Amino acid sequence: MPHIALITLVVRDYDEAIKFYTRALGFELAEDTDRGDGSRWVVVRPPGATAGAVSLLLARAKDDNQLASVGAQTGGRVGFFLHTEDFAGDHARMVAAGVRFLEEPRHEPYGSVAVFEDLYGNRWDLLQPA
Repeated sequence: MPHIALITLVVRDYDEAIKFYTRALGFELAEDTDRGDGSRWVVVRPPGATAGAVSLLLARAKDDNQLASVGAQTGGRVGFFLHTEDFAGDHARMVAAGVRFLEEPRHEPYGSVAVFEDLYGNRWDLLQPA
């Protein structure tokens, strides 16, 4: 059955993006392959995710047009949803790692949630479904 495997996230720099996603968000570096032309194939995914789970392909911007989209790939809307089974623990760990939350945690009928930004300004929900 078809499924989404990768979502491309345009970044300024591979190494700064890897550092943020692995250290601040706790993702695993699944692949970092030099493609021989100055680009790399860099894949990160949440800890414990299997190889078939949706992962992020971190793609360095190649030109001014792509660079302009860094941090604004969803037009300022929340575009990424990071589910957790330990909202309070993950929220505290992320705050300690310097992740910028745009609001205090809220408890909605659908779960506990708080919006945060990645290092480029893309908006994410940290969400523990009810």
